[in-house]
Amino acid sequence: MTLRTASLSRGVLAISLALAWLGGCNADPHLDQPEPSPLVFEISGPDNSVEGWMLGTIHALPDGTRWRTPATKTAISEADYVIVEIANLGDSNARKAFAELSSNAARTPLTERVAPELRDPLGQLIKDAGLSADTLSAMDTWAVALTLAQTNATGDPRNGVDRAVIAEFAERGVREFEGSLVQLRIFDSLAPADQRTLLEEVISDASDDVDQSGELREAWLTGDIEELEEATTTGMMADPELREAILTGRNRAWAARLLSDLEAPERPLVAVGTAHLVGPEGLPALLEQAGYSVRAIN
Repeated sequence: MTLRTASLSRGVLAISLALAWLGGCNADPHLDQPEPSPLVFEISGPDNSVEGWMLGTIHALPDGTRWRTPATKTAISEADYVIVEIANLGDSNARKAFAELSSNAARTPLTERVAPELRDPLGQLIKDAGLSADTLSAMDTWAVALTLAQTNATGDPRNGVDRAVIAEFAERGVREFEGSLVQLRIFDSLAPADQRTLLEEVISDASDDVDQSGELREAWLTGDIEELEEATTTGMMADPELREAILTGRNRAWAARLLSDLEAPERPLVAVGTAHLVGPEGLPALLEQAGYSVRAIN
């Protein structure tokens, strides 16, 4: 796998719309925003009866971001329960699992895990993050990538849409597709070359002067399907192995689980990263292939 510098910086942004584990940390002072219209889909069965809804989430947002719309309120109020990626976000067991899975006994120097031209930017990123290269060297490459990505990201996970939705359904029922341990194992099972690509992606993203995180956040907020789909098919996400592990393989597993949920009388709201709801391999397309009707609502 080779480093594709021209388009790499969109890859980590796409992952932030696909994995609940990857959220932002830093505050973002810009509160100006367009009129919100995040993706919301209504799922209907063969008899045209509404069987559930899907809401594309983002896992970290700046303070004061307005994202609720009539469509999101309808989906949240009318669903009987919610299905999310991870039900217990921020759980201490997740942090313990991260520490255990990320341990790298070989302690290979970080400079040997990236292309020569990225070694200086990596050192600068570690310095800016206030972290220790020795500490990071004790981690697997995927864990280094996630740690640096979260440190450099904008938005606060406490403002994440998934957290807000989980709180709304605390009395009605919260179910999960995976859980934090399963998500972490997705990274831990990546081939070494794919882990290296992930780390190089984070470094390239941090070195980019363009506020692409803000651009993608705006695409999520306005429901710009074309922009969102592009982010899930370019750069690192164009790599077949990474895309299968992070996105499309998970979509198929979730769709299979969701088909049984939709047959029950209770109607779910599926609130997952927006990356899972766009494109020909997204959840809406997979449900349509199974005979359901899926339409965007405003």
